[in-house]
Amino acid sequence: MSETITARVLVVGGGPGGYVAAIRAGQLGLDTVLVEAGRMGGTCLIRGCIPSKALIHAASAFSGMRETAAGTGAFGIRLAGPPSIDLAETVRWKAGVVDTLNAGVKTLLKRAKVRTVEGWARFSDAKTCTVETSEGAVIIKAEHVILANGSLPVEIPALPFGGAVISSTEALELDALPDRLVVVGAGYIGLELGSAFRKFGCEVTVVEALDRILPAFDAQLSAPVAKWLEKAGVTIRLGVKAKAVESDGPASVLVVEDKDGAVERLPADKVLVTVGRRPNTAGWGLETMAVDMAGPFVRIDDQCRTSMKDVWAIGDLTGEPMLEHRAASQGEMVAEIIAGTRRRFDPVAIAAVCFTEPEIVTAGLSPDEAKAAGGDPITGVFPFSANGRARSMDAADDGGFVRVVARRDDHRLLGVQAVGAHVSELSGEFALALEMGARLEDIAGTIHVHPTLSEAFHEAALRALGHAIHV
Repeated sequence: MSETITARVLVVGGGPGGYVAAIRAGQLGLDTVLVEAGRMGGTCLIRGCIPSKALIHAASAFSGMRETAAGTGAFGIRLAGPPSIDLAETVRWKAGVVDTLNAGVKTLLKRAKVRTVEGWARFSDAKTCTVETSEGAVIIKAEHVILANGSLPVEIPALPFGGAVISSTEALELDALPDRLVVVGAGYIGLELGSAFRKFGCEVTVVEALDRILPAFDAQLSAPVAKWLEKAGVTIRLGVKAKAVESDGPASVLVVEDKDGAVERLPADKVLVTVGRRPNTAGWGLETMAVDMAGPFVRIDDQCRTSMKDVWAIGDLTGEPMLEHRAASQGEMVAEIIAGTRRRFDPVAIAAVCFTEPEIVTAGLSPDEAKAAGGDPITGVFPFSANGRARSMDAADDGGFVRVVARRDDHRLLGVQAVGAHVSELSGEFALALEMGARLEDIAGTIHVHPTLSEAFHEAALRALGHAIHV
C-alpha cells in the first residue's frame, strides 16, 4: 500500500539549493519534506565541487613532491627518491571528505526537523508527486513546491558516455591513472581536471572547438593559465572539433577535425568530455506542472517564482550561472518568502572561481563588459610579483594580478578580478565590496593585513586612483 504525506513545503532535490531551502524552511517552523534519489549534497558535494577540489589538492601535493625529487623544487627541501601515487587510495581519501560532509548535511536536516524521502519524484500535477522508495510508493501533496533538480553533464552525440568516454563524474572515480587523457572542452571543468591529471603525471591533450581556452574569462585573466599549461606540457589544440572515438586494439583514438577539414587521430586511454552542463528537466513530470520555460530552463522571477502559483525553482534548473552559492542563496530566500518575509533575489554580483593553475576569480563586470554597458570605466591592476605574501610562498612569477574596474565619475566599483595562487580565498572580499557599493576610496582607505594576498586588492584600488605604493 502507498503512503500519503501532506506538507507545507516539498523540496525536490537534495543538492545545495534544495537542502539549504529545506533546512531554512525547517528552521522557520514550516512542515517540510525533502525528496532526493541519490545522496544528500547533490552534484557539488558528491560528484563536483568538493571531490574535484580534493583531487586537485592531492595532485598539487604530488606534483610538488615530484619536482622536489627531481631537483627542481625549492626551499632547500630534498627527497631521497621520487614519490609514488596510488590513485585508488587517493580516491578513497576523497570519498572520506565527501562522506563527512554528506553526513553533516543529513544531521542538519534532521536538526531542522525536515523529513527526507529517498527516491525519484514524479509529478502528476504541480503539487503532487509519487516517490518510489525501497519500501513502496509514497505520495506527497504540498502547498508549496520548490524545484531544485539540478543539472547533468552535456553529452556530445558523436561521443556518448561509456567505455573510454567519461564525464567529470567518472573522472573523479577512476582507480588508476590513464597514461593518455584527452579532454574535450577547454572550459573551467576541463582545465581544472586536465591540469590535475597532468600533475599526477598523465599525458594530457585538450581539444577545444573555439580559438581560445577559458572562453568565459577575458584573455588577460586566462593568459597565466595558458602559460602554466604550456610549461607543464599540456597539449592544447584550439579550433578543433571532436568527431568520434574509435578502438585501436586495447586503446582508443579520438578523431578530431580542424577548421580546414583536416582530420587527426589522437590516442587516448580515456576521453573526458567537459563541454558544459544542462538543466535536469526530463523524467520527473515537469511537463505536468504548467510552468513557463526560458529556453531549456525553467522561467522564474526575482523571487524564484514560476508561472504556477506556489511552485518555485532554484539553482541550475533556472539558468546561469550554474553555481552552488547561487542555488544556496536562492533556496534560503525562497524558504523565507514562504514563511512571510519580503525578499527578492537581486545580487549586485555573484563571484565565480576557476580552480586552475593559477586560480581565477571574477566578480562583477570586466573592463570590456563595463564599456559595452555604456560606461567609461577606469581600471587598476596590481601584480602579485610586487606582493610580499605571493613572494614568500613562491607564487609571484606566474603572471598573477588583481584588477579593479570602477566608474570614472564617482569611483564606484563595477568589478574585481584576480588570477594567482589561492586567489579563490579573496572572492568573498570582492563580492562584499561590490554588494556594499564600495568606491575605490573605500578599498584604498581600508587597512589590509600584511603580509597577505589581499594587499593586492588595496594596491589595485590605489593604482586606479593614481598613487599605488608598491609598483
